[in-house]
Amino acid sequence: MRATPDRPHDPVPLRGGLPAPRRVAGFTFVGDRLWLDFVNTGADAADAPAGDVLRSFDAFVTWLQAADVLDVERAHAMRRRASEQPSGAAAALVEARRVRTSLRALAEWGASAERVRVDALNEINRILGRSTGTRRVERTPEGSFARTFVTVGDVFASLMIPIVDSAADALIAEELARVRRCADPRCGRVFHDLTRNRARRWCDMATCGNRAKAARHRAASAKK
Repeated sequence: MRATPDRPHDPVPLRGGLPAPRRVAGFTFVGDRLWLDFVNTGADAADAPAGDVLRSFDAFVTWLQAADVLDVERAHAMRRRASEQPSGAAAALVEARRVRTSLRALAEWGASAERVRVDALNEINRILGRSTGTRRVERTPEGSFARTFVTVGDVFASLMIPIVDSAADALIAEELARVRRCADPRCGRVFHDLTRNRARRWCDMATCGNRAKAARHRAASAKK
């Protein structure tokens, strides 16, 4: 399993001073942190108008591929293991959704609520404690390097390791104050605000930002 850093796609293209979303296999990545992009797979995020992105174990693996957590070979191995052990795959999917709920709370209220941080920390440590293995550094097909977690034992339990590692990094680096929820009330996406003045409001200016701009224009026109 390839454990990616929180900003695996630097340099991030900028649009209007903000990171441009990355779109892969139908998924949109705007969080600038792996754990935030995982939170954005929920049914309350803009990416999921038809419901939860994690609607099946196969969809979960597809997202992990798009997020650069799994390479093609390991994704294929996980799908094969799921066909051999469907109960294990089903349990892994339930666990992924449970962790996501905790991380959603951390993203939205963790900066101000100690209880939320404690609950998320307990969840992170629960996942870390379930998976055993070794860490390696491997060369990617593109010639760069990536950290790899080689699982010993329950391979399903290892799927969440890079995600909870990313959330743990946010706690350690005290990044929660820079986590935002998109200002569009119809959008549930969260993101890490990289702007110097911490003034970013929209997950994506091309969608939510433009909708807000259009709404302001309509409101101004109605007053004339």
